[in-house]
Parts: sequence; C-alpha cells; structure tokens
Amino acid sequence: MISPITLRHELHKNPELMFEEFKTTELLLAAVEKLPGLTIHRPLETGLVAEYKVNTGEYLLFRADIDALPIKELTGVSFASGNNNMHACGHDIHSSILYGFIKEVVERKIDKNILFVFQPGEEGGGGAERVLNSGLIQQFPVSNAFALHVIDEYDFGTVATTNGVLFAAALEINIDIIGKSAHIAFPDKGINAFKHLIAFLQKADAIVDAAPKPNLYGYGKVFSGTARNIIPEHARAESTLRTMKVELQKDITGKFIAELEKMKQEAGIDFTISFSSPYTEVVVNSGMYQKIVPALIEKFTVIDCGYKLTAEDFGLFSRAYPSFMCWLGTGREKRYGLHTPYFLPEDEIIAKGVELDLLILQQFL
Repeated sequence: MISPITLRHELHKNPELMFEEFKTTELLLAAVEKLPGLTIHRPLETGLVAEYKVNTGEYLLFRADIDALPIKELTGVSFASGNNNMHACGHDIHSSILYGFIKEVVERKIDKNILFVFQPGEEGGGGAERVLNSGLIQQFPVSNAFALHVIDEYDFGTVATTNGVLFAAALEINIDIIGKSAHIAFPDKGINAFKHLIAFLQKADAIVDAAPKPNLYGYGKVFSGTARNIIPEHARAESTLRTMKVELQKDITGKFIAELEKMKQEAGIDFTISFSSPYTEVVVNSGMYQKIVPALIEKFTVIDCGYKLTAEDFGLFSRAYPSFMCWLGTGREKRYGLHTPYFLPEDEIIAKGVELDLLILQQFL
C-alpha cells in the first residue's frame, strides 16, 4: 500500500493539464483501489469518486483537485516534474491529503458515509461543473461539502478561513476587435483595431470601477498587429473579471457588450467576445463556520482571512451544499507564492492536512 508522501512524489513528477490527467488518474486509482470498503466511480474520463458507505444515512463530500499548470518547474528537487507542466498550485498535495484521509477513514472504520472526489479541470476548465453535471453526485444524499487549499502566504499548519465569501467569482473574457488593415502612411484607409481595443479597455475599467466593490478586472495578455508599418486589423485582450457574486458578472459583461456594440456603430469595427465557464464564489456556510472553527482552534492556529480575489471552482459545490473551505498554510522561511515555478510545499504538510480533515469529520459523527 503506497504512502501519501510517495503518492505525492509520483503525482508531482507527472503533472498534467486540465482534462488531460490520465496518468494522474491511473496513479490515484492504483492507490485508492488497494483500500478496502470503497466503490470507485468514474463520472468523467479523468478523475474519480471513491464512495465509502457504511450505513443508510447522508453523505459528506470531501474534494481535492488534480490538474497542473503549464509552468516549467525550477525547484530542483529529486521528484521534480518530468515535463513542462508543474503542480504549482499544490494539487498534488491536495490529492495526497485526500488519499491519506481516506486511508485513515477506512482503517478506523468511521461510521459515516463519505464521497471522496478527485476532481479534474480546476485550473480554468470548470471541472466542478462537469462533475456535478454528470449526475453522479446527485445520486447520493450529500449533506455538506469540504475542501482545502494550500498556500505559503500563511505559516506552516495555520488554517485561514472566513464566515462568508472566501474566494471570488471569476470569469475569463476574451475580446477580439476587428478593424481594417492599411499601410501606416495612409491611416484614413484603415481602421486601427488596437487603438479601439485600448479605448474599450479604458471604458471597461470605468464600468468595473462603478460596480459594487470589491471587484477586479485585469487583462494580462494583449496583442495585435503583423508588422510595424501596417495598421493592425485585429487586436485581442485576454482578461479576467472577479466579483463577490457571480450574478454581478452578468450585469458587468452586459455593459461590456453594449459598449462594444456602440463602438461597432460609431467606429465601424467588428468584435467578438467569449467567456469561460463562470466560477461562482466560494461561500463558507455560516452554520458550518460556527460549528467547525471552535474545534479547529483547539489544535490549529486559525486566522479569519476574509475574502480573496483568487478563484476556485469549489464554488459550485458550495452553492449546491452547505460547505466549508479553508486555506492550509505551508509557509516556512522561503515563500514563493502560488503559480510560480518554485512553489513546493513540504511533504510534512500532508499529515497536517489529514489531521485537519479528520478533525472536521469528527464534528459530524
């Protein structure tokens, strides 16, 4: 039977992008199948759900994400990534914690039905939506859902959470402006797509600034043009919108479209605007917070961290079921942050995560 640390190293060496987690799923399946008393479900091509059923009562749901990021690892550890992807968001840790937690539940013969969800496609792919849309989870009377996320912002072993919105609702937005190319010496013959994209982004900033706060609109990738002496016919902005409620995104994007339509009529440009699957906000249920946090304080340092404008697609689980989610600090002397090529939580955090899940579980027995 593989140990959680050994599993972590194997997962870390074989990082795979969203919905391509085939080797990852093989590794998880090989580990989980060796544990007695579980029924394995495969609602999607990648990922899995392990069912632990011991009575006719309700189920708790514990979830971990399994996908990696297109980042080249620079940690230099012996179990570093063997490809150009990396577990730079700690999903190898999340999966190993969940596996270690399953081992404890099975070995202790805990008298509680539990679904253990190893979810693919968290990094922008809407994996939670696909899992829930598969219909599998709805076959079980799930009462509550739980998840954690490692981060080195907080000291090692610290738990950070809040009563209410913990993660923002997020939406990825791609905006393409189509103008007309011409030689740069004859600007009257063309329509400068880049100039109009800049004008739109300034108006988009104003729309978001006027919306209820806190919010964020950022465009991390903007590109245009084919040559220095040709007026660009096409310009594109790849952006993200973060709000405290997913419903506000609809109002803001509606105003974006209205502004683009206005530019189309006045400037003669054309446009397309496309959206990712929206990530709803992650809400820590008030009753769950009041029930769990006092117990955690006895064993962990617990911080009320308030909301963050980071996003997590556990939000759909938190909308479907009263839920509790928290950060688990991994910070030691050196801290690099999530989604960086040096992010590498120590193996010892796995045991802390298992302890955390067990303590949460005890409040529902």
